[in-house]
Amino acid sequence: MKSPRVIALLALVVCLCRAEAQQPLDVWLGTSSSLSKGIYHTSFNPKTGRLTPSKVMAEIRGPGFLAMHPDRSTLYSVGNLGGKNAITAYRIEGTGRKAALKLLNSVDIEDGGAAHLCVDKTARTLVSAQYGGGSVAVFALNKDGSIKARTQLIEHEGASMVDARRQKSPHPHWSGISPDNRFVFIPDLGLDQVVIYKLDAANSKLTRHGTAKANPGAGPRHMKFHTSGNWVYLLNELDLTVTVFDYNAKAGTMKAKQTIETVPRAALAKEKAKSCSEIRVHPSGKFVYAANRGHDTITAFRVDQETGKLTFIERENVRGATPRNFNLDPSGKWLLAGGQASHTLSVFSVDQASGELTYNQHVIHTPSPICVLFQPE
Repeated sequence: MKSPRVIALLALVVCLCRAEAQQPLDVWLGTSSSLSKGIYHTSFNPKTGRLTPSKVMAEIRGPGFLAMHPDRSTLYSVGNLGGKNAITAYRIEGTGRKAALKLLNSVDIEDGGAAHLCVDKTARTLVSAQYGGGSVAVFALNKDGSIKARTQLIEHEGASMVDARRQKSPHPHWSGISPDNRFVFIPDLGLDQVVIYKLDAANSKLTRHGTAKANPGAGPRHMKFHTSGNWVYLLNELDLTVTVFDYNAKAGTMKAKQTIETVPRAALAKEKAKSCSEIRVHPSGKFVYAANRGHDTITAFRVDQETGKLTFIERENVRGATPRNFNLDPSGKWLLAGGQASHTLSVFSVDQASGELTYNQHVIHTPSPICVLFQPE
């Protein structure tokens, strides 16, 4: 039997862990609007499910997407600073009401503005995807989190042409790194492919490795790995579907096995504009969520734990317009949905058994949120 002292210590540890889990979380918001002044911040209370009013923390034009340094010390942003398209690094100072951003430096991309960016797990390399420029940029990072230099600019080539308006040239839309930090993945909407690169993080270099094909005209946008690392979920913007891939970690290859629609075609018939925007995997690995613009919903799927395949659970209205981005808090108990056109950030609770979302009747105003980033992520 454990001694009373040991039992008391264990109880204290449990209480401390619970208290930490209830601490307010910093949420950083990337934005894109004439109403926006830059990067915004709000605090989220995981006990009550409520947000503080948003506040601008760094003035920058079009900071659409953000990424966090692995040690949470530095925030990286796409956008235009001083009239130049660049990747910008900010030191994060303080938390909650005392949170602030201090500009470290920025490095020009020189190929249009970036749509997305990510940082490798060793914090040596940052990768960005330029939708308009059709390119992937690679940056070396300094030990203090600042950006050392751009080391590569890789131009994608070709075009799917299934959608003559959207797919007449390459459009890299997302950048992400494999769980083992060996490969970089770039879904390209214009090519109907995921382009895969080998990552040399120490030298901030990418080498072309291969591709994974999406359905013709699907328009790959974003993707996420399952928590097991065995499967990949690719969100297709143009045909509003999710494609499930088996992932071979050793070979760095993806093999498609299922494509499932996020919204039935009949339900989209009256929508003038319709497209998917973001996909997330629940921390438990039991659920996957995808956002649908135009229809203004988030679709919840259940994950088969043996195969990784998806089955439909529900579609929940986001209580806003144009959900370009959303995110789950680290516990997986809450979901925040950004409404780009409604200038809102709304809160939903997540049922841990069913995966269903419930609106908790709380929403704040914030200018065109198109990236929702928790600290920690």
